[in-house]
Amino acid sequence: MNRDELLARAERHSGPWDFIVIGGGATGAGVAVDAASRGFSVLLLEQGDFGKGTSSRSTKLVHGGVRYLEQGNISLVMEALKERGLLRQNAPHLVGNLPFVVPSYDWWEAPFYGLGLKIYNLLAGKYGFGQSSILSREETLERLPTIRTEGLRGGVVYYDGQFDDARLLINLMQTAVERGAVALNYLQVGALTKRGDGTVGGVVARDLETGRELTAHGNVIINATGPFSDSVRRLADPDARALIAPSQGIHLVFDRSFLPGDSAIMVPHTRDGRVMFAIPWHDHTVVGTTDTPIPEPALEPVALDSEIGFILETAALYLHKAPTRADVLSVFAGIRPLVRGDDSRITAALSRDHTIHIDPSGLLTTAGGKWTTYRHMAEDTVNQALDFGRLPERPCATADLKIHGFHQSAEEFGALSVYGSDAPALQDLARADASLAERLDPALPVIGAQVVWAARTEMARSVEDVLARRCRALFLDAAAAVRMAPAVASVMARELGRDEEWQRGQVAAFTTLARQYMVR
Repeated sequence: MNRDELLARAERHSGPWDFIVIGGGATGAGVAVDAASRGFSVLLLEQGDFGKGTSSRSTKLVHGGVRYLEQGNISLVMEALKERGLLRQNAPHLVGNLPFVVPSYDWWEAPFYGLGLKIYNLLAGKYGFGQSSILSREETLERLPTIRTEGLRGGVVYYDGQFDDARLLINLMQTAVERGAVALNYLQVGALTKRGDGTVGGVVARDLETGRELTAHGNVIINATGPFSDSVRRLADPDARALIAPSQGIHLVFDRSFLPGDSAIMVPHTRDGRVMFAIPWHDHTVVGTTDTPIPEPALEPVALDSEIGFILETAALYLHKAPTRADVLSVFAGIRPLVRGDDSRITAALSRDHTIHIDPSGLLTTAGGKWTTYRHMAEDTVNQALDFGRLPERPCATADLKIHGFHQSAEEFGALSVYGSDAPALQDLARADASLAERLDPALPVIGAQVVWAARTEMARSVEDVLARRCRALFLDAAAAVRMAPAVASVMARELGRDEEWQRGQVAAFTTLARQYMVR
């Protein structure tokens, strides 16, 4: 992906695009891949970097939704379990199998949750990840050596999926571009144009790097901006009634000592009614999440002090060594684009399923859903758009579509495994220039070759793009990411033709941002 080349293609394009997709997160990327793989012309515009919002801030799980099973939403669980299986099939370099242990401290918990998780396995059918089983106290401690032992009776183990959300998103963008789509970051849609009949027929976007305007026309305009869906809808109709009820969730990241094994912890009920997870991820421990209704979404949401306290308190109930604020290496917050119900004020009760909404203006908004079901959500959206936009019927091709980077045994590449089939090219970069093979900081296995690759082939335009999303340094250890920033800026400046003033500005901006990821 080369931004200059793609921007030139967008400017040269004559006539209307079949699809213009606003939003470069999981939903927008999924729609772009689906539509492009059916042979339609697609333009995708993202106001910031790909995945800067919700799609890089998930719990890092590809799952069927044990909670939805408890609620009796069998169809949603079955759909998600199937999509979980397809995602592992199509992106095995990023989606892996992770054992989860539900610890039991009351006599009834193991048989109760054991039965529910047996049903969960049965619903997965041929897409199952592994059989659940009841664990003795000793087996539970073997899997979770740091679990609180007082009153522990045993547990239940089941299997679900884990992934790297931002890396998957970049690979989806690459997949869309390989199939003919034009995907551009830092193109902010500021206005929607209308046809003679008053329906939406195009966009006016501003290149945030150059200030130049891009006007594009399309047969179908798809609003896939997640938490920001209502602001885009109001570009067409300032009086549009709110569709989204935003909710904030946060995660705390600790070092691996808090969860040294290869199993995760799942707590089915916390005092706010949500599930809590403690998960091994990139040699660290991620704990979350909260569910806090918020009045308006922010592009860079900030964790509330009360949310941090809640996760620390809840984790202390289950971990032998209670984590403290001083142990937090990074805290990140994300906004869930929940679809409004009937004036419900409890976001945990709002729809996690996706909704396709067509405004009187003809703007098609697709919202809700979750990472696991992004592909199915995109398929539904494109199918609906074909009818609405009077485009030719063409079958969906994504169920068996290998995602860029596909590699069956990517673990052989070690710390570069998330690059899949691209990993050998990064290794070549490191061999050709020894300075690119060195770690940028002792705390994390990030090397200079990753910075070059991000700028050269993955449309990274800033130090933040690299350290937050192309590699996950900011989300794993904010202080280490700050220490890396000058070296990253220097490498990017060479790749992008930037000067020393740009480097200083980038380091200063990233350092300011990173403070929001630190718990003081």
